Amino acid sequence: MTLGPDALLQYLPARISTSADLPWIPSPTRGKYAKPLRFFAEDRGFVELLRMDPGVTMPLHRHTGEIHAYNLSGTRQLCTGELIGPGDYVFEPPGNVDWWKIVGNEPMIALVVVMGTVEFLGPGGSVRARANATTQRAEYEQYCREHRRAALDLTDR
Repeated sequence: MTLGPDALLQYLPARISTSADLPWIPSPTRGKYAKPLRFFAEDRGFVELLRMDPGVTMPLHRHTGEIHAYNLSGTRQLCTGELIGPGDYVFEPPGNVDWWKIVGNEPMIALVVVMGTVEFLGPGGSVRARANATTQRAEYEQYCREHRRAALDLTDR
């Protein structure tokens, strides 16, 4: 039996999006932008390209799930002093607490897979903000509405 192209689509697990079609969403942190690539169903996590300008600091935060980050360009310095440059990969386990900053003269761009929630911490370890699939999707959709762009369906089903 031969299946036509439409019938085959239901069997293909791939969901392809062209990142050139997706906007860089500015963060409340000046010099920090995210380009969403996928939002996992049931708020499990998200995938994004993260871009940060030289001198910008990622504030103190805690991960409820694991993080995978692959640096494509630029350099960041972890709170431990380690330098992460192009081609370097960082795994952060659930519960990891850290901060880091962009060093050098070029923006840092990293492919980041975030599972769970990122909790941004304030004095005494209080949670002052959260980033997860729900919040990131809402920011993307709001940006698209404000800029009269069609929001693509980036949800994993």
